[in-house]
Amino acid sequence: MNDIYKIARSENGLSKSTIKYALLKSLEGRKLKKVLILPPDFTRFHSGAGYITDVYYEALTNAGVHVDVMPALGTHVPVSRAQAEKMFKKVPYETLIPHNWRTDVVKLGKIPRDFLENITEGLWHEEIDAEINRRVMDESYDLIISPGQVVPHEVIGMSNHAKNLFVGVGGSDMINKSHMVGAVYGMERMMGRDNTPVRRIFDYGMEHFLKDRPILFVLTVATAPGGSIRTHGLFIGSGRDCLTEAVKLAQQKNIDFVETGIKKCVVMLDPAEFQSTWLGNKAIYRTRMAIADGGELIILAPGVDRFGEDNECDRLIRKYGYRGRLHTLSEFEKPENSDLRANMGAAAHLIHGSSDGRFSVTYAVDPSFRSAIESVGFLSADIGEMLRLYDPRTLSPGYNVVNGERIFFIPNPALGLWINKEKFR
Repeated sequence: MNDIYKIARSENGLSKSTIKYALLKSLEGRKLKKVLILPPDFTRFHSGAGYITDVYYEALTNAGVHVDVMPALGTHVPVSRAQAEKMFKKVPYETLIPHNWRTDVVKLGKIPRDFLENITEGLWHEEIDAEINRRVMDESYDLIISPGQVVPHEVIGMSNHAKNLFVGVGGSDMINKSHMVGAVYGMERMMGRDNTPVRRIFDYGMEHFLKDRPILFVLTVATAPGGSIRTHGLFIGSGRDCLTEAVKLAQQKNIDFVETGIKKCVVMLDPAEFQSTWLGNKAIYRTRMAIADGGELIILAPGVDRFGEDNECDRLIRKYGYRGRLHTLSEFEKPENSDLRANMGAAAHLIHGSSDGRFSVTYAVDPSFRSAIESVGFLSADIGEMLRLYDPRTLSPGYNVVNGERIFFIPNPALGLWINKEKFR
């Protein structure tokens, strides 16, 4: 069934009652006994997927359906109780099922080498194992619901849909190699676009390995002015069409063009959402196409006190640092660096997280973490001093003047993509 059940669009944001109506309509006519819901984790809080999960969970359990909820963690740490209680109002924390990307997966098949060489213009030559959490293949589930936000993304171009499956609840080979494909192909060739090489990898996986699974995608397009979620579009369907339509709207709502390169950009990382550079580097990914050569990026990161979400990734970041694409690829090829080769996702992350010297990156963190930040290749600043100088409560999104200096302020980098119109042309 490839039809889109409901497409709702609103400039000012859909009401919760409108969203609920569409969600309940998507369940009509189904005879269900057991359902699996795969919402994103707290790092995608502004997707609105928490409310969507609540509506489905309450409606289904009230109808006597057994419902399992497994957040699509990818390589992130499990959702904490405090995060779950903020994101999910109806789902008991104790019932959330954690996904382990290293151990909880089954192999479905392979993405062939010739296909990968073709879509990457000959830049990638290794086949990829398509892996997924074993619950997705459990035939006792009558329906698998995959909610989440479509928004510009540094690895795939535009997030969600099959990515929520093959990365969110996927396995190490797919996660590592798909991220490395994106790094080798070039994030600036992909961010904000639909049919990128990484997207085509996941489309291949859906077509060849998951086409017979009862998967329902529930995709949002959202912004968060002032921190309040505004859902502009809701796209529900079982095929690819719901993603195609959501991408078109997200490109309108989540890509901001600036007239010329930004000289100084200040980005705020909400401490409830960002505690690692693994996540916080979205401040680099999403602004790199807008910052001028020789420009400056200041990342206000009061909650960042580690590098990786995963202990092994954290160790690799500390060992190799964010030292540029060519340096990382050189280290990646050395026989003695088998640890980096075995964790291609981390290698890709190191490439993505460097400006390659084109602009400076300063992380403003707690003084106790400053030396660690500097050890991996970033500049550092005292978060207290920077928050006094660039107080987010007094700044508006976009250009501001602070002490006579013109700066560009971004309150949350996860919700958009910023591009210098001159370069994009």
